[in-house]
Amino acid sequence: MASEAAGTPGCTVTVNQQAREFTGPPHTNALDFLRGLGLTSCKEGCAEGECGACAILVARPDGERPRWIAVNACLLPAAALDGQHVLTAEGLGTVREPHPVQREMAERGGSQCGYCTPGFICAMAAEYYRPERAEEQVAEAPGHHAGGPNGFDLHALSGNLCRCTGYRPIRDAAFALGMPEPEDQLAQAPATAPAATDYGRADTPTGDPGRYRRPATLVEALRILAEEPGTRVVAGATDWGVEVNMKFARAQSVLAIDRLQELRRVVQTGDCLELGAACTLSELERVLAGRVPLLSLLWPNFASRLIRNSATLGGNLGTGSPIGDSPPVLLALDAQLVLACSAGERVVPLDEYFTGYRQTVRRPEELITAVRIPLPVAGLVSFQKVAKRRFDDISSTAVALAFEVDAGLISRARIGLGGVAAIPLRATAAEQALVGQAWSEETMRGAGGILAAEGTPLDDHRASAAYRQAMLGSALERFFAQQDSGTGAGA
Repeated sequence: MASEAAGTPGCTVTVNQQAREFTGPPHTNALDFLRGLGLTSCKEGCAEGECGACAILVARPDGERPRWIAVNACLLPAAALDGQHVLTAEGLGTVREPHPVQREMAERGGSQCGYCTPGFICAMAAEYYRPERAEEQVAEAPGHHAGGPNGFDLHALSGNLCRCTGYRPIRDAAFALGMPEPEDQLAQAPATAPAATDYGRADTPTGDPGRYRRPATLVEALRILAEEPGTRVVAGATDWGVEVNMKFARAQSVLAIDRLQELRRVVQTGDCLELGAACTLSELERVLAGRVPLLSLLWPNFASRLIRNSATLGGNLGTGSPIGDSPPVLLALDAQLVLACSAGERVVPLDEYFTGYRQTVRRPEELITAVRIPLPVAGLVSFQKVAKRRFDDISSTAVALAFEVDAGLISRARIGLGGVAAIPLRATAAEQALVGQAWSEETMRGAGGILAAEGTPLDDHRASAAYRQAMLGSALERFFAQQDSGTGAGA
């Protein structure tokens, strides 16, 4: 890293197998950097990470084998790519020698008007190269619409919203893809890790005083926070990127913690499972592999695959938002947060973490380093997210339930709520009313009125207070019906 007084004048990024230098303002996103290089396949559609027109591929280490990951370039700071390998649609193939993904999309009429197609191509290429896909090939497509005979998961394209040609041509192109050929040089993502970065200073030619730092160790990160308490902490930048784009937010100091190895561990210690706060949601999904059923219900409902490839639990909790998708689930799991600063660390139960609208007990000099989930996890669980779209949308209400039933009686009940108050909260009154009662539809119906009275829902553009209360009131009966029909986890 450079000296403490000033950052380096540039970052080096390998783009389409060619080293390129980034020297723009520290708040510049990857999309603007790439378009500035003339790589205009990367498009801006929404500037919020929702449409997927800006999707690119980034090589990231992932256990023993690196992989190509599709991310939203409109949210990612360009400086975050320092020392990394990036592919745009131009780097996948040419007009004369198109990549298999490009060829199938063109031949099957999935190329649309062309504006969003490069984003589709990049997201589809990430799934094309996904190492596990070869192991998931089946003789014929499974019953649900998301999986193909070639192991292709259509949810990999959930963050690419444009559908000018309709769904079927895109689906056909995805399911027509074979496996990468042995001579395909892109089949093995480069085994590189992001560089320790200190970029930007007050006397840059741009005049932008911002500074972007990615320290190599947690100790260094905590030192920066202790000395500069106004520093903005980012991991996947899926929230901060929107602030920069839509509200023109700028920060004098940005601290990137996405590659701190101390925050990227998933370990079981004694009677708890500890999830590193900087692990992306996609990484957690792969590593946990269904070990926490309630989290398995959360993943597909949390934004899109493009977002989950960058977003972290630490980031989702760090914003303190009352409509974040992970807090209700983690509240139902009795999660605890590990908060660290230069003086040491402390453990805070999640139901004591939120104090007001986007306010928490975390001090400016502290980082969320891990989320601890007590074991064993509950046997009967449900995550009910109500939104205007089934996927890739902000919730109007979210209800997470985790129950234990012994000999026909509810022995333990945990209910986490989102979108019904200024903070995510536990439905303690409903929990207390349920414990000791029979596991039955009558019990659920009776406690529904208590659950409907939890929180202080408001009228807003997503839903009315009355609608939110109605959703709460029916959540327990829906939960019972899911378990009774075998559609709920733990049934």
